[in-house]
Amino acid sequence: MTSILEQLQDSVSQALLSAFGDELADTDPLVTSTNNPQFGDYQSNVALSLAKPLKQNPRAIAQAIIDHLQIEDMCETPTIAGPGFINFTLKSSYLEQLLSQIQSDKRLGIPQVQPKSKVIVDFSSPNIAKEMHVGHLRSTIIGDAIARILEFRGYQVLRLNHVGDWGTQFGMLIAYLREAYPEALTTANALNIGDLVSLYKQAKVRFDEDEEFKQTARQEVVKLQAGAEDSLHAWQLLCDQSRQEFQVIYNLLNIKLEERGESFYNPFLEGTVSELKQTGLLEESEGAMCVFLDGFTNKDGNPLPLIVQKTDGGFNYATTDLAAIKYRVKEDGANKIIYVTDSGQANHFAAVFQVARKAKILPDEVEVVHVPFGLVLGKDGKRIKTRSGETFKLKDLLDEAVDYARAELETRLEAEARKETPEFINHVAQVTGLSAVKYADLSQNRTSDYKFDFDKMLDLKGNTAPYLLYAYVRPQGVSRKGNIDFSALDQNTKIVLTEDAELVLAKHILQFEEVLKEVESSLLPNRICLYLFELSQKFNQFYEQCEILNAAEPQRTSRLILADLTARTIKLGLSLLGINVLERM
Repeated sequence: MTSILEQLQDSVSQALLSAFGDELADTDPLVTSTNNPQFGDYQSNVALSLAKPLKQNPRAIAQAIIDHLQIEDMCETPTIAGPGFINFTLKSSYLEQLLSQIQSDKRLGIPQVQPKSKVIVDFSSPNIAKEMHVGHLRSTIIGDAIARILEFRGYQVLRLNHVGDWGTQFGMLIAYLREAYPEALTTANALNIGDLVSLYKQAKVRFDEDEEFKQTARQEVVKLQAGAEDSLHAWQLLCDQSRQEFQVIYNLLNIKLEERGESFYNPFLEGTVSELKQTGLLEESEGAMCVFLDGFTNKDGNPLPLIVQKTDGGFNYATTDLAAIKYRVKEDGANKIIYVTDSGQANHFAAVFQVARKAKILPDEVEVVHVPFGLVLGKDGKRIKTRSGETFKLKDLLDEAVDYARAELETRLEAEARKETPEFINHVAQVTGLSAVKYADLSQNRTSDYKFDFDKMLDLKGNTAPYLLYAYVRPQGVSRKGNIDFSALDQNTKIVLTEDAELVLAKHILQFEEVLKEVESSLLPNRICLYLFELSQKFNQFYEQCEILNAAEPQRTSRLILADLTARTIKLGLSLLGINVLERM
């Protein structure tokens, strides 16, 4: 189904051609939805933008556009406001027709893109031998939401987890493993992730303080890179143990990823540097091989380089990222690559993308996007920490969210004198706690820092997951009370919109496609959150103002359809954010 916005945009474009000729063929019709109902449902200010080039009064231009519009089935007669704004008010009969169409469609009338291009979403990316902490939360949640949205829209999405599983730190870890836990090299599952985190800290102390140990660690790096069997075994052990704990987090959050760590690209690094040499971009600077960048300068105004091979001949993150781009373009066939990392890496990716473009590793037709995000802060506005001052482990944070949700639920049940089974309480606490964490993150503009506050994120009022879950539960309550099977409602029943609350709700339901297409472009999931919050508000107003089960026909079935479409839209929207719904709360 073509969205209402797109239909109006096409209609205004055709009217421009009819009224003023082919010279306006590429003119943006400038149609947007309005925020104030007194100006109708949609508005165009294209007439104002054409006043100078056409040398006409904008109100006269607006009238000429209206005279050539063919939207009688969609809208009331458009009106002109102010200096030349064109206001459009949708007809209730048109809204009724569209609602009937999407009622029978599992996708709620939202089409898939054609052709199905391939998009890679690179997100999460924890480091081996380190526990996932709250800093990984945003990349994981935002990346998953973006992948889900693009998958629903029909893109072929490859979800990649670019884990830190290679580099000089592994020489340090293997050297310490040999020294402190020699049995681990021959016994499977000899360590758990807690041991590895402790091992990393102990190894780092030795590396920083013991010069002899430092030399041993460097030799281990050489052995590992040369493919020594025992070194690879130790490395594999470290990786496998970390993956087991990572998977616990991913299972909790219902995240699906394909791991392709830094080590995967190791065989391609020398070839990538050789390719840069052949292009003539590579220059030697203080013993390192670099590419000097356009628009990047130090405090003295001198050009800054991107180092791709260090003075000791080793490679770095930039080399790996360049090799990864080449592989993703040539082997994976990516049309677009999205990197979801913290905003502190913005300059790094800008530099890597520039070099990749210059070297033709990244063709002009392949789009690359860095999706930056801010910090997770505590209530005090500082980086979130445990009471002991350490970085919050992500597993502990999620467990605490579930415990907090359980306590809130038990308090509410006691106040309502409700008796529920332990299974019900545990399920609702699990879904609500994890949903609250995800939604609190995704409802923020990802470029901003946000404060992590259990009280706010579990509030039944306001723009929170519990508020949306409750809005979904309400139609299910109507279904149970009236013994209604929403899926069995007569598809031929005429939807009737007569009350203001019905019209407001119907219009908002039909805007979901517009919102999804906007998020597909902007990669800002908080726009979906705002839409769902407003939808929940409008449904609650409809629920309070319009009788449903006791209404006379055809209003009764019509309002049941509205309730069902609201619930289906909330469920779909939340699923695109990686959030499950509850049938009861």
